[in-house]
Amino acid sequence: MFGILVSAFNLILGWLVRSVLVKFVVFFALYFVTAQFVGVIASWLPTGSSLTSAFGGVSAATWYFLDLFALSVGLPAVISACLTRFIIRRLPVIG
Repeated sequence: MFGILVSAFNLILGWLVRSVLVKFVVFFALYFVTAQFVGVIASWLPTGSSLTSAFGGVSAATWYFLDLFALSVGLPAVISACLTRFIIRRLPVIG
């Protein structure tokens, strides 16, 4: 009876070490690398002051159509989608 319990304990302990612990370490490493890559890439993006000066020469008629098409909502969504696609597809560690 004792041999059966020891065998079952060894089986459960082996499963924990092989599958659960190894997967935890691998996914934690991927999360850590991803968080570091996103921090570095975010530092490369332009700040709000440079975008304000870039859009300073736009006329009032153009601003009307930009507001009509909700560019203030759509442009950040498109930039975020492109950045996310780049991170998933181009960086081999993450994607």
